[in-house]
Amino acid sequence: MREIVRRHLGKVVAGAAVAVTGTAVMVGITLPGSVSAQESGGKGGGLSAQQAARQEQGAVGPGTVEQAPAEGAKGKGGDPLTDDEIKRVERIALSRQQFAAGENVEGDKGPQRLSVDLADPDANELDDPNAPRRADVTFYNYKDDTLVTKTVNLDTGKVEQTGSQHGVQPPLSPDENAEAARLLIADPLGAGLKADYKDATGKELTSPDQLVLTGIGYRATPGAQSALLDKCGEHRCVRLFPKIPNGSWIDSRSFVIDLSARKVGKLG
Repeated sequence: MREIVRRHLGKVVAGAAVAVTGTAVMVGITLPGSVSAQESGGKGGGLSAQQAARQEQGAVGPGTVEQAPAEGAKGKGGDPLTDDEIKRVERIALSRQQFAAGENVEGDKGPQRLSVDLADPDANELDDPNAPRRADVTFYNYKDDTLVTKTVNLDTGKVEQTGSQHGVQPPLSPDENAEAARLLIADPLGAGLKADYKDATGKELTSPDQLVLTGIGYRATPGAQSALLDKCGEHRCVRLFPKIPNGSWIDSRSFVIDLSARKVGKLG
């Protein structure tokens, strides 16, 4: 990328250079082309009315792609959770009081949803074909930096287990990566990132939507970062690995975004 590497803090690097520390792998899928069929003609003159009718009934028309059947409201056994089940689980897991007391990554009401996954059956239910389906729902409350996990029984519609933890940092959600990028773009420390993006694309970088984002959690290490980032681990912090769509990675590994404090710091 010409002089980008030595001119800016947010160096544009080849994909392989960052692949070890964090990547978003994109797999190209080649779809087959159109399928052709040979046409056969009859012998001699025209067909009788009966022959024509039989040929028309047996003829194979143009290929069509059928739509996938509509997803049912409920899955069975170890089937993945349906969209309806996910929405229902979220409503059950989060009461109005808990929603009002929570805060998401953007500072709005309600804790940040991280994941909704089908829960493993209990040990005594492994061979039971009628074992209840359960879902584990994970939220992060930015108001008090609490990770909340709830297990919901989809058959009874009740919360069977609830757990709260501090200092636990599960993988970041796409919304959290996007908010981290938004904070970095708006911060003076993001000047190099924006300059590299403009050098590579000729356009101004103003939104996270212009990047492919991968983020990993960061925990503070004594002496490795500014005092601004000393609470990372207790706070929800992220190092971003932004990529230009269909282009290069931009090296921003020296920056850490504290999502809880909504501040950007630099390592080293």
